[in-house]
Amino acid sequence: MRMHLALWLAVVSLGAGACGSPEPTPPLWDRQAQARLVAFDSCEQVLRELREAYATVPTRDAIPKPEVGPVPADGKAAVPRAPVGAERGGSTDSAGSAEPAPRHSTTNNHEQGVAEPDLVQTDGRRVVTVADGSLRVIDVATRRITSRVWLPGGAGEELLLFGDRALVVGQGTSITLVELAGQARVLGTLRIEAGYVDARMAGGRARVVVNSAPRLPAPPGEPAFDATTVDDWLPSYRLTTPEGRRSGRLVDCDRVSHPDTYTATSFLTVLTFDLTAPLGTGDPVTVAADGGTVYGTARDLYLANETGYRTEIHRFDLTGAGPAEHVASGTVEGTLLNQYAMSEHDGHLRVATTRRSDNVVTVLDTSGSTLTKVGSLAGLGRNEQIYAVRFFGTTGYVVTFRRTDPLYTLDLTDPTDPKVVGELKITGYSAYLHRASDGKLLGVGQEADELGRSTGLQVSLFDVTNAARPRKVAEQELVGGRAHVESQPHAFLYWEPTGLLVLPTYTDALVLRLEGHRFIDLGAIGHGLPIQRALVVGDEVWVVSAFGIGVHDEETLAELAWLPLEA
Repeated sequence: MRMHLALWLAVVSLGAGACGSPEPTPPLWDRQAQARLVAFDSCEQVLRELREAYATVPTRDAIPKPEVGPVPADGKAAVPRAPVGAERGGSTDSAGSAEPAPRHSTTNNHEQGVAEPDLVQTDGRRVVTVADGSLRVIDVATRRITSRVWLPGGAGEELLLFGDRALVVGQGTSITLVELAGQARVLGTLRIEAGYVDARMAGGRARVVVNSAPRLPAPPGEPAFDATTVDDWLPSYRLTTPEGRRSGRLVDCDRVSHPDTYTATSFLTVLTFDLTAPLGTGDPVTVAADGGTVYGTARDLYLANETGYRTEIHRFDLTGAGPAEHVASGTVEGTLLNQYAMSEHDGHLRVATTRRSDNVVTVLDTSGSTLTKVGSLAGLGRNEQIYAVRFFGTTGYVVTFRRTDPLYTLDLTDPTDPKVVGELKITGYSAYLHRASDGKLLGVGQEADELGRSTGLQVSLFDVTNAARPRKVAEQELVGGRAHVESQPHAFLYWEPTGLLVLPTYTDALVLRLEGHRFIDLGAIGHGLPIQRALVVGDEVWVVSAFGIGVHDEETLAELAWLPLEA
């Protein structure tokens, strides 16, 4: 469904920009669009305005109805079958043990105290992973799989862990709540006619973002289109728990909002789940907009939607006991690289975007219901594009690249006057940036020749103690190599207590140790299989592939155990 929409939108954008003008001309239905959200008053208004908005979209095709897998005939949930540092937060120790859990890494999360979903999580006593349609629980002490649960919603892709509960999300979209204490068992599954976008969790409350499209039988102008109901436009759900099942329209009409100008071809829905409570329908709120970039703090959730030449951003407040509440919206010029291009600090949102001729950092403040620009810094990397961004407090780092890699250091102390304070030009580029202690910055990306052609994996260490004079003090190269973290930040492990750095690649995992201003090459962990993730539990390194989990001694990398993920 989302691929159909993405292809359609790409064709529209290509047609709009095919004349070779300096900046692409927005489609007629998008000109002068504003990001301010307006709530619908009734289902009648929802239906009327969605039909009108959709009729302005330059297409004649109906959007096909997505397929949703069957719900068990008895309405019961499936019966289970038997078989970044700990300080960053994310998962909590299991609730039934008086002994403290071994110190352990967690998912490489963007913000402290905000957990991000991933294919593996640990609380130090157990490792929980999803693969081939099932969830497995592995006891760390015995290195044995103690539970395996088949997921009724289909193949799970990511999970969040809180206490003795796991929330598993898969494409489709299926959201399954699993009890982990004792023999793991499914507590319920929610299936939504939508595509999964992303999720965040703080304090046991998960926010899941999904994207849906209307299910229309015919294009505008035909009787079948005029006969559509609200249920044809808004996402539907099926909830299955041990007590039974129910289904219907996911969101009430008074929970639907829209920008001043919109197309009604896509809807973003934010769902809220308390992992300590029974699974429900997620207390949803919906916006008539597209979007694929999610950034979250413990207090706010930001949804970003690119519209060809600019980016709309919607801010939701997460501090209430109920659903996410829309607070404000705004727009910035250019497009985002990923979630790391957004960062909130002291009530201000900093956004780094690429425009056609340069790159810009925009600082936004909330004024009423609008995200208003209060400061900006343009001219970064002219005729280049952003390859990596990271913000830490009042300091920012931006990497742009075409043939060489300028690493810019930014001073954001005054939100109305962001400044470039330093610049370092080197060959190649960093695609991911990570802060280490004592004024050091890690960069992972590609080395390149003088013409900008990539030659292989490059791990860089920068000394940024003096922001005005950033220095590259160490590097490690792997000719022809590429690390997963270049496109997936979760595939990165830096364990600061021992300086351990593990980088899964497409052939194995590169293991380094950071000591002072140098890298020590410890070798590689591979098992002959591509490694997807790595984590530290106690003095062991656990690596995860699609076929099994390896346990290694952190000092020697000697293999201690291999747990095949058998079908």
